[in-house]
Amino acid sequence: MVDADQTFVIVGGGLAGAKAAEALRAEGFTGRVILICDERDHPYARPALSKGYLLGKEERGRVFVHEPAWYARNDVELHLGQTVVAIDRTAKSVRYGDDGTLVHYDKLLLATGAEPRRLDIPGTGLAGVHHLRRLAHAERLKGMLTALGRDNGHLVIAGAGWIGLEVAAAAREYGAEVTVVEPAESPLHGVLGPELGNVYAELHREHGVRFHFGARLTEIVGQDGMVLAARTDDGEEHPAHDVLAAIGAAPRTSLAEAAGLEIADRAHGGGIAVDERLRTSDPDIHAAGDVASFPHALFGTRLRVEHWANALNGGPAAARAMLGKEVLYDRVPYFFSDQYDVGMEYSGWAPPGSYDQVVLRGDAGKRQFIAFWLKEGRVLAGMNVNVWDVTGPIQDLIRRGTPVDTEALADPRVPLGELAGRD
Repeated sequence: MVDADQTFVIVGGGLAGAKAAEALRAEGFTGRVILICDERDHPYARPALSKGYLLGKEERGRVFVHEPAWYARNDVELHLGQTVVAIDRTAKSVRYGDDGTLVHYDKLLLATGAEPRRLDIPGTGLAGVHHLRRLAHAERLKGMLTALGRDNGHLVIAGAGWIGLEVAAAAREYGAEVTVVEPAESPLHGVLGPELGNVYAELHREHGVRFHFGARLTEIVGQDGMVLAARTDDGEEHPAHDVLAAIGAAPRTSLAEAAGLEIADRAHGGGIAVDERLRTSDPDIHAAGDVASFPHALFGTRLRVEHWANALNGGPAAARAMLGKEVLYDRVPYFFSDQYDVGMEYSGWAPPGSYDQVVLRGDAGKRQFIAFWLKEGRVLAGMNVNVWDVTGPIQDLIRRGTPVDTEALADPRVPLGELAGRD
């Protein structure tokens, strides 16, 4: 039973935490809502950090989830630049800040997100080594890319995932020289596999990006604190004025681990283990966003999803569950990417090894197509590239969970809605 005397605490000031606070008020909760953020900026959404904001096409103010006055207007107690250092599950309290402030909770939401993985090689302490996760990182990168473009400088990017490729595209638009070092055989190998990863390899090559596949950085060489070059494990040396580490992100679970909450294994992406209602092993503590590992009945496994849509939808779902409402969190994973003049949307979950067939609808050479990943005729995932307004039927096909006619799936004349049972 929820009443006005209760206190709900949210740890984490990203999209999931901010949308959870919004949902609590929208659902009529009149108790205390406390949102504790370890960043000094108001809660913001991250996609623009590697897209519009990084390119200078989106104003800084547009990245924030709410205008600053929203929090006071909705009686959300916002604590910026404060880190939660401990959870006492017995006393139902959290301790935060330099002075060790204690606050009681009736329900607690952990939306602590993820942090960029670090390169464990010599030279990472040099001034020109960057990461991209926070607004401050993006601001620093904008300045760096502007300088590289002006001076015809070189950027080496470790990692050909989405962040690495989006920054590569931005760097080329600024005029910088770009080399991407990737241990796999193609970009985005862990998401798209070799069949579709090469579409992005060719896109970037056409825009002047150089790839070095099958290699890892082993050392960043510098002088007087500045980057001069990046070396790889096959003996190559690439000139560099700056290096971006884009080798993935790790869920921020240390707070949950110290509190004795169950943590998912690495095979399922790590993260805080939650049930289908986003409850942790402690029924008064929920988790959402990048840090949460949840069971997904449709895919028959536990997933940890690091995408904008998961934070956007997971935060409110956790808020409703905290209020005692019936919640089944089974959203189909979704994300999008914009690089040069190519936009895409991806729905589903189909890592390499999980599918046995890739079906294309449209012209991959013209970068206007839809790709489907199938297992025994069932659609596991779909990616639309420069084809729009098809996310709904693609997700319907995924949820359908039964074999489809692959010839019809490949035929643009057959409406996707018809195959998904919409028509």
